[in-house]
Formats: sequence, C-alpha cells, structure tokens
Amino acid sequence: MADPGDAAVLRRFFKTGPGEYGEGDRFLGVRVPAVRKLAREFEHMPRREIVRLLRSRFHEERLLALLIMVRRFERGDEAQQKWIYGLYLENTRQVNNWDLVDLTAAHIVGAYLKEKPTQPLHDLARSELLWERRIAIVATFYFIRRSDFGPTLTVAGLLLSDTEDLIHKAAGWMLREVGKRDMAAEEEFLRRHCREMPRTMLRYAIEKFPERKRLKYLNGSV
Repeated sequence: MADPGDAAVLRRFFKTGPGEYGEGDRFLGVRVPAVRKLAREFEHMPRREIVRLLRSRFHEERLLALLIMVRRFERGDEAQQKWIYGLYLENTRQVNNWDLVDLTAAHIVGAYLKEKPTQPLHDLARSELLWERRIAIVATFYFIRRSDFGPTLTVAGLLLSDTEDLIHKAAGWMLREVGKRDMAAEEEFLRRHCREMPRTMLRYAIEKFPERKRLKYLNGSV
C-alpha cells in the first residue's frame, strides 16, 4: 500500500527535518483512510502484534496500532481498557507526532480517566516530553464533550508557561472547544490569563470570537 510520492509529502508535512518536531520520523506513504480501513480489518490481531506495530520506526504502522487500540478500548471490558491505557502511557515516545496524539488521546487516556482522579493528566502536563504534554491537554477533549470543563481548564493553566508552539495550539484549541459549549467558562479563564498566556494559545482560543471582543482580548483590555 506504500506510495513513495506520498511518503515524501508526508515527511515534509509532519516536519521530519533536522531540528523539527518530527525529526527522523519515517513514512511509508499510506494515507489515513487506508490505515483506518486496516484498523477495522485487523482489529482482533494478537496483542503482541499491536505492540510490535506500536514500536515500529514507521509512522503509519504506529498509527495503525493506535487506531486498533482505540477500537479495542471502545469495545473492551475493564481489563482490556486497563491494558490499553497502560500500553499507551508506557509508549508515549512512540505517540510522537500531533496526529497520533490528536486521533487517540481523548479516546484512550481521557476515556480511561472518566470516573477516576485526573492527576495523571497533571503529571503528563509537567513532563519534559512534548508529546506527553500534548496528550495531557488533548485527552481532556473527552471531558469537554461531556460538558465537564474542569480538567481542560486545569491542564491549560499548567501549560501557560510552555514554550512549544504545538502545545500553545493544542491548549488554545481545547479552550475554544470549551467556549463552544460554555462561553462563560472559557471567558472566565481568559480574563484571568489572557495577559500571560502565549499569543498563539490566545489566538486559537478566541478564533471564533466577534472581532471587537477578539481585539479586546488581544489588547488585554478586558
């Protein structure tokens, strides 16, 4: 299924050059719809094969493992879900690009913590590993969809001093999602933090605001 032309495009798109966030990642050139189809077809593969794929040097093979894990988690019993959650957190260095995080963190990490303490998200948010910090904030999308905004607002607060653009974008995105459901909750957070939060985080958070209100937040005049 590999396509060398697509692989070249994907290497550029996911910033795999020296010093870029995806440095050294390797691509086969298989598009996401095809990987999703494979995940449906091979959902019941043995656990050892999922682990093997997850630890692959190829991006699409890791994606396949993660999408299978999402499907197995959603259909699994408590023991299965615990195994998948543990496997995910033991291999966060393999969940090493924004698409891998964004397609899976809420469905596995967020979902597992739905009736449990969310301290693991706080620990991830304080990690030195960029992808663990992105997992922390994107995992809160699970709670946002259920109108529970506390985890998002707490983790976003922990990330206010983060230096990575990919974290600023993700936190701003989650704050915007909060605002879609409860504008007052988002604005309460923004009024407290708009003067200190990274500009990219703020711009993403207020992207859908009316222009006059957006400018007030950008100018810190709220």
